[in-house]
Amino acid sequence: MILVNIRMNVLSEKRMELSQTIASLSGSIRMEKGCRRCDFCQSIEDENRLFLLEEWDTRKNLMTHLKSVHFRVLRGAMSLLREPYEMMFHTVFHPAGMEEI
Repeated sequence: MILVNIRMNVLSEKRMELSQTIASLSGSIRMEKGCRRCDFCQSIEDENRLFLLEEWDTRKNLMTHLKSVHFRVLRGAMSLLREPYEMMFHTVFHPAGMEEI
């Protein structure tokens, strides 16, 4: 499983526009092959700090997503940010025997 965390710091006057764009895209992203999760969140401390959290079953499906129309639209919406977005990828695995702990 691969987790994707996209951190964004949006201009306050553009927060609603970006939020609406991401909210409308997240349903379509969830329908893409291999997407297990796509959540859009806002920081408690700073309402202009936004996060898109995705979970993908395989690297292949993630790479297909990163080349998709949905992701291109998302990147286009990033022009509303105060600073460049930060995207992190985390590979998660479940070692044998962890069920017993």
